[in-house]
Amino acid sequence: MTQTPVVLCASDALQEGGRAVAFDVVYGGHACRAFAIRFEGRVHAYLNRCTHVPMEMDYQAGQFFDDTGRWLLCATHGAAYVPDSGACAGGPCRGGLVKITLSESDGVVHWHTGHNLKPVEF
Repeated sequence: MTQTPVVLCASDALQEGGRAVAFDVVYGGHACRAFAIRFEGRVHAYLNRCTHVPMEMDYQAGQFFDDTGRWLLCATHGAAYVPDSGACAGGPCRGGLVKITLSESDGVVHWHTGHNLKPVEF
């Protein structure tokens, strides 16, 4: 499976524990929102879809971290996820978040397409 890099944002757009950068993907044939964050110095991205109930998780646009900056939270039912893996950490989640591969070099963050993940075409 070949993965094609797609420019997401400048590296400095992702601040440690700060607002996420949102982007659109096609996953399993459906357009979905996704988000990228920085945690412990590394960039990570996931579909913006809680595993408890398939709805977007942010409580305000781009806000996913709890007050401690340790967990990603679903604003609707309180499911908590580990920021660097997307694994369920507590609450009513049913498995982990769908992870999207990112890379970072020369001040730019890229996300990578794959078998079930493609850019949204307008």
